[in-house]
Amino acid sequence: MSEPVTVDPGLLRVEKGHAEPEELAALTAVLLARAAGTAAAPTTAPSARAPRAGWRRLERENGFHAPHSWR
Repeated sequence: MSEPVTVDPGLLRVEKGHAEPEELAALTAVLLARAAGTAAAPTTAPSARAPRAGWRRLERENGFHAPHSWR
């Protein structure tokens, strides 16, 4: 048989409740599969135009929106 694998105690932490070893193994398998899937994803050529930022500059926004306004 194979020898048991030692796990770093800081690798996963249960914040609340108690997780069984089987549950931690399933979670680890899902996280590793997801990490392997994103690493193997094909990269596309960069576009000629820079991507649009998901944030707005605060100096271009009005400072106050009334609670009854439509915006």
